[in-house]
Amino acid sequence: MESRATPWGAYKTITDVLRHRIAEGEFPPGTHLPSEAELRAEFGVARNTVRRALADLEHEGLLATTPGRGRITSAPGEARALAPAFLRISVALRKAIEGGELHKGDALPSEAMLTEQYGVSRWTARRALTELESAGLIETRHGKGRFVR
Repeated sequence: MESRATPWGAYKTITDVLRHRIAEGEFPPGTHLPSEAELRAEFGVARNTVRRALADLEHEGLLATTPGRGRITSAPGEARALAPAFLRISVALRKAIEGGELHKGDALPSEAMLTEQYGVSRWTARRALTELESAGLIETRHGKGRFVR
């Protein structure tokens, strides 16, 4: 399969379109969203672009991903209750970054600190940090830790 060039910021357009569809009732709470393959075909983008858009909607609480069921639209606040622990952690850290509590260059809590604070496994804490890194919000400096971009 050949690689497709995706316009920078295309995920934001997809996020906006899907958010609008959810708000307008095309996908009411409890509705399955189209598959990643269907969304890729509709928008003509790469899988990672679709995933980034869906992750943003999940962070906003408009979607919940449930094992074996896929992505389902949520009533406000419902997705947070269903979200896995790593998403709750990444949402909290994302809010701290976007809300200005954490600034560019600030160090993030270590995996060990997140493990203690949230009562989760180290793997769960690492996955939360990986979510933020894949969203371009943080960077890892080997031997130093993770920092806000």
